[in-house]
Amino acid sequence: MTTLTGKTDRSETPASQPKPIILETQKLTRRFGKFTAVDNLNISVEQGEVFGLLGPNGAGKSTAIKMLTTLLPLSTGKAILAGYDVTHQPNAVRRVIGYVPQALSADGSLTGYENLLIFAKLYEIPFSRRRQHIRDILAFMGLQDAANRLVRNYSGGMIRKLEIAISVLHQPQILFLDEPTVGLDPIARTQVWQLVKQLCVDYGTTIFLTTHFLEEADNLCNRVAIMQQGAVATIGAPSDLKASLDKPNATLDDVFIHYTGDQLTSGVSYRDTARTRRTAQRLG
Repeated sequence: MTTLTGKTDRSETPASQPKPIILETQKLTRRFGKFTAVDNLNISVEQGEVFGLLGPNGAGKSTAIKMLTTLLPLSTGKAILAGYDVTHQPNAVRRVIGYVPQALSADGSLTGYENLLIFAKLYEIPFSRRRQHIRDILAFMGLQDAANRLVRNYSGGMIRKLEIAISVLHQPQILFLDEPTVGLDPIARTQVWQLVKQLCVDYGTTIFLTTHFLEEADNLCNRVAIMQQGAVATIGAPSDLKASLDKPNATLDDVFIHYTGDQLTSGVSYRDTARTRRTAQRLG
């Protein structure tokens, strides 16, 4: 057990033993009328793993995350997170997960500290340790010097760090990140990458992310699943997937195109493009 305010428990599972599965789906399916957005999704994620869900727009990634975070009911199938059933124990699931959506979620009219304070109350963090807990998280995120500044004056990278701070305030076992670096400059993107790795390595947080930046997935993820038309086309470690192609110096981009038959910039609707640009503008 680890906490952001305490020391990491180093009594980890020995490397020779498999790590426990913390997230598992069995034939996870979501239909909208006659359209099947997610079709019999079967994935498992190990505790402490960084797992990436990739795919072109419309592949079913967002729908899958909404089901796993209890925002959308399942049509059929099953999903278990940290031992809790998404359908039958949604409140328990919400207590063990954190979620950072792609869209801006921090309140720009409040300071960083005030944003965290609101969520500390919502998460029912005891008053006696609330102030110190917030300070510890701000320090962990490198935001202690900006704690009393209005968030509207933060840079894009600082806003993302604050949103991640909010999402881990209650010390979740699983953190969902939906396009965590969209709209960020290369320096801020690298800072978020470092933060994700630190959460995983130092505190044992399991990370489940979606991204269209395949360099990001290659850099961060222990394993990735590539979705196409609602189903998983392939799953594995980025290095193994690249090695599976009979192509010298294959990249994850090559793997993506091989399994989806889709150029990375194709299939993006006007609404998707407009949403991404709005998010980039607000973070910029």
